[in-house]
Amino acid sequence: MSRIGRLPIPVPSGVDVTIDGRNVTVSGPKGSLSRALHPDMTVSHEEGTLVVTRPTEQKMHRQLHGLTRTLVNNMVVGVTDGYRKGLEISGVGYRAALNGRKLTLNLGYSHPIEIDPPEGITFEVENPTRLAVIGIDKELVGEIAAKVRSTRKPEPYKGKGVRYSGEYIRRKAGKAGKIGGKA
Repeated sequence: MSRIGRLPIPVPSGVDVTIDGRNVTVSGPKGSLSRALHPDMTVSHEEGTLVVTRPTEQKMHRQLHGLTRTLVNNMVVGVTDGYRKGLEISGVGYRAALNGRKLTLNLGYSHPIEIDPPEGITFEVENPTRLAVIGIDKELVGEIAAKVRSTRKPEPYKGKGVRYSGEYIRRKAGKAGKIGGKA
């Protein structure tokens, strides 16, 4: 049995879960999320918890079991606590600023890069070199954070660019100086 799939999902107070066939809608203090799940997986509401069950022990059903449970759990956590993905900018003159809802990045290009957040996503700029992507949909938060990071990926020689908070960048030595040779 799937170790993740068989764990019940606790539903906190203030969170409303609606199961309509294969569609699951979770509403909470931060908003509402809805998702269509695989038709073979069954989600049931039992005494303040959600339980995901699978019909058979086939490999595909075992794979879908843990996935479905994780997707529903991410929805419950999203509407109660929300998700936050931190980003750090390193490099001389590289900075981030917020213009209304838009994120403006100066990353050494000839022009500033503006990123307009989709519905349900907000940017938070703590200081010019630290920012965060905040939202209730874990998948969308990660996608937008990856989009911001892709504007200037960290390079391996000086480490300049946009990286996730806590991300380790493997550094390369670079060129070795000319020691001897022909004159």
